[in-house]
Amino acid sequence: MNVPKKALIITYYWPPAGGPGVQRWLKFVKYLPQFGVEPIVFCPENPNYPIVDQNMLNEVPEGTRVLKLPIKEPYRFANFISKNKASEISSGVIPKAKKQSFVQKLLLYVRGNFFIPDARKSWVRPSVEFLLEYISKNDIETIITTGPPHSLHLIGMQLKARLGVTWIADFRDPWTTIGYHKELKLSKSSKEKHLKLEQQVLQTADHILVTSNNTKLEFETKTSQPITVITNGYDTHKVARPEKDKKFTMSHIGSLLSQRNPVQFWKAISELIDENEDFRKVIQLNLTGVVSDDVLQSIYHHNLKEYVHLQGYVPHTEAIKAQMQSQVLLLIEIDSEDTKVIIPGKLFEYMISNTPIIAIGPMQSDVERIIKETNTGHYFYYNEKQRIKSQILLYFEAYKANSLVTQPIGLQQYSRKSLTEKLSKLI
Repeated sequence: MNVPKKALIITYYWPPAGGPGVQRWLKFVKYLPQFGVEPIVFCPENPNYPIVDQNMLNEVPEGTRVLKLPIKEPYRFANFISKNKASEISSGVIPKAKKQSFVQKLLLYVRGNFFIPDARKSWVRPSVEFLLEYISKNDIETIITTGPPHSLHLIGMQLKARLGVTWIADFRDPWTTIGYHKELKLSKSSKEKHLKLEQQVLQTADHILVTSNNTKLEFETKTSQPITVITNGYDTHKVARPEKDKKFTMSHIGSLLSQRNPVQFWKAISELIDENEDFRKVIQLNLTGVVSDDVLQSIYHHNLKEYVHLQGYVPHTEAIKAQMQSQVLLLIEIDSEDTKVIIPGKLFEYMISNTPIIAIGPMQSDVERIIKETNTGHYFYYNEKQRIKSQILLYFEAYKANSLVTQPIGLQQYSRKSLTEKLSKLI
């Protein structure tokens, strides 16, 4: 009988963390044993998660070995200055520069220049000391670090240097080219430190994992180490398929940050309400998750307040149910060169919900390619109001005829089990 190969997974996000950051490695851990790999998880004992979902604890496979070590969280100290502002920054909600208060500017400057690469850097040294002994005693040959927070890659780099283990560095998002870096008020020396650390990680890891083809192209200019794309994906779930909403619901599930504001979409909806009485009677915009004040003001500016149903963060099972109930799903990404590499985890759940997608984002993005290849919806750029409007109207006519369905192609490649098999071959 073959003995499973052990892989130590070093992650910040682990249940009861909510949000998309926890899903990727939770699902890999679920399926790795089926491919001859025993996953061992190392995570903080007392993390300061911006979103908590206790239901996620039920998703952890029985018998999973989870190691925990205390962490000192600077966001807890920032709460003494301003609890709300610290919480917003921790969760990624960064208002436009001209709307930032003095406290927000101060917190962003401190975060960007005193905590490099990020606010969890103090966990690196104690984690290395703890894991040096554990890895040696338990015959672990492969370690995997996943970021953000990218400080976790520094743990992997030091363990590889001192033990010679095989190290796989997983980038769920890019490092120095991620959109919010521009908001951190980095000094020249801080920018250089980030670039230097990123370069060291990319050149030292034995293998680099990324979630998109565009990130692979970026990293290929920075390292000669092997790079493999393993996207996020969808998993089987126990949520019973509900009936579709009676209204013509268009739902966005997840955070709508200040820069994720599709003004032309709001205009298209507003015009259709003015022009089409049938549309006006049944349209409803469901926004589930954090919505920034900038986005809300834009929606209200286009006279859509009475058509919007706001709902905060919901447990993952409720999010899946909402996806299946909706008539149309919205996926919005920031219109930036930096964000064409981002593939939101919810895209894959959207694709299996039997609900057509309207996605709006930058040109030449990975999301655009995936939606077109899988025939699960339509992708638009921010300035394409007329095309957006025409597609909404086509979906509305199909809704009235009770024929609003999708005909997806090739979704199996994005199943969590298939993706884990690909990962197991690298381990």
